[in-house]
Amino acid sequence: MSEHILSSLVVEIAVPAAFVWDVLVDYPNYPQWNPYTVAATTTLEVGDPIELTLPAPDGSGGTFVNREYVRVVDPPHHLRYDTGEEMPGIFAVRDQWLDVRGPDLCTYYTTDTITGRYADKVIETTGEWVKAGFDSVANALKERAELLWRSEHPQLA
Repeated sequence: MSEHILSSLVVEIAVPAAFVWDVLVDYPNYPQWNPYTVAATTTLEVGDPIELTLPAPDGSGGTFVNREYVRVVDPPHHLRYDTGEEMPGIFAVRDQWLDVRGPDLCTYYTTDTITGRYADKVIETTGEWVKAGFDSVANALKERAELLWRSEHPQLA
């Protein structure tokens, strides 16, 4: 069985990790800033589904819903969800990490570990799209968190 790990770039965010976490899990506002996950619905309870609306990989402007399951909620450090039994022959585990670097500084990155019978084909057909999407989320999260932080704390800007 093949295993592939896709990783986003690591971004440094000049905002406390707890604040960035709140932006990351503020799913109703994803349409305002997240270019790769244009909508998300979940209770964020471990074991519950998370429905992720993603743009079509072909750039057609369409979207599709990918259902995964919340597995780890460890604020403000780690969020994990996986595909469970949703896609026969594919198992994907997404981890999103916030690493505290100081009181007003953290880093963010995400990984997706893809295994299963069709893992090679998934990477071949969508790997670059997933990587670009993850990088766009990292950059957009940095921009969104820093913008909101400055607007809520103008004395620190």
